[in-house]
Amino acid sequence: MLTDAQLAIVKSTVPLLESGGEALTTHFYKMLMRDYPQVRPLFNRAHQASGDQPRALANGVLMYARHIDRLEELGPLAAQIINKHVAVQVLPEHYPMVGDCLLRAIREVLGAEIATDAVIDAWAAAYGQLADILIGAERQQYEAKAQAPGGWSGARNFIVSRKVAESEEITSFHFVPQDGGELLDFAPGQYIGLRMVVDGEEQRRQYSLSALLRQAGQPPQYRISVKREPGGKVSRQLHDQIHVGSVVELFPPAGEFTLMASDKPLALISGGVGITPMMSMLAAALPSGRPIHFIHAARHGGVHAFRRQLEELAARHPQLQLRFCYEQPRQGDAAPHATGLIERSLLQQWLPGNPDLDAYFVGPKSFMKAIKRQLAELGVPAAQSRYEFFGPAASLD
Repeated sequence: MLTDAQLAIVKSTVPLLESGGEALTTHFYKMLMRDYPQVRPLFNRAHQASGDQPRALANGVLMYARHIDRLEELGPLAAQIINKHVAVQVLPEHYPMVGDCLLRAIREVLGAEIATDAVIDAWAAAYGQLADILIGAERQQYEAKAQAPGGWSGARNFIVSRKVAESEEITSFHFVPQDGGELLDFAPGQYIGLRMVVDGEEQRRQYSLSALLRQAGQPPQYRISVKREPGGKVSRQLHDQIHVGSVVELFPPAGEFTLMASDKPLALISGGVGITPMMSMLAAALPSGRPIHFIHAARHGGVHAFRRQLEELAARHPQLQLRFCYEQPRQGDAAPHATGLIERSLLQQWLPGNPDLDAYFVGPKSFMKAIKRQLAELGVPAAQSRYEFFGPAASLD
């Protein structure tokens, strides 16, 4: 339990974190990767190199310090962190390693004059409090997933039963349990953790589940749909080296970006590979009969995944309206509904006149910033405008 004096010290460091938090966390990551190589698989190196991971940690630390005496005001941040941790199997033994490097980084970056013994002691107590909260919440999730029908703990072997090219960049992988057992159900929008060895080094990633397929006479299957990233070690390994019959290790589904029960009109808005969680949300929403506005942006038709499947669904479900926007359509592409970027005028034209709707959107960060702003300008309530990051959480404001 933090003392009043320690609470005051932590809150007093907020201005320092605001001005130098990213430098501190960048130094922290370098130290952590060097001194505790066993945690390397838990972190995406591309996100570290781009600065996204340090920025996300700096934001999380800053939010925690700001609200340390009112943790309920952290909102969805804690749930996002917990679910990301569960997806890659962060365990209690990892927390002391992180805490050691964080405290040393505070001392080394801020200097002994600012990071006094009292400051370090206060932050040690604050980190201990945060670690206890996260460890407890993550333990509950691990136990619940292990005890649920079809659930499991840790890694489970799956066999690739199908591999389907959905576009020039996106390929779907269907997985069946090697043990022949049942599959844990997942909430539409959740992702699954994957562990594999690439060039002799363990890597862990999360991929949105685009479907849970149950067909008569066949075992249940998870489906993920992965974009081949030019610099992505794991995505390239999946596309080039994983084939039908390959065995991969998966962790149980996780994630708080899920389709909420509602009878309001539903808008599913995606850009690029952001379409993957929308496919599972769409499958879950269609039987309800609620109006659904499915809006997707792609560079051109060659990289637009699931178009034929979506058009077949729309032909069978009149409440489903499709709208596709191609930034630079190529000759021979099936015609989109609009070209260029999605602007507010397009959303206004494509969405219901009444802004009392539920909107979910996923895509590149710049895309999500624009969609969030446009939905707000159209009057969609902020609480009904939901989004997910493919990677470390960041601010869209």
